[in-house]
Amino acid sequence: MVKPHPVVAAAARKGSLARAACAVLWAFFGVRRRADYEADAAQLNPVHVVAMAIAVAAAFVATLLAIVHWIVG
Repeated sequence: MVKPHPVVAAAARKGSLARAACAVLWAFFGVRRRADYEADAAQLNPVHVVAMAIAVAAAFVATLLAIVHWIVG
């Protein structure tokens, strides 16, 4: 029996975008229980997590830029 490559197997996981968003937001906040982290690592699709992390980081930077623009201008 042929085993799938680990990267392909990880990308085939069925994790929801909402759960990926929750995991990313908790990671940005810096508070996460180890059991929750391990459950997310086993269930979430890494592509969803990376996409959500990029989106959250972009929103954070855009918010900071808007606040600075509002204060300065």
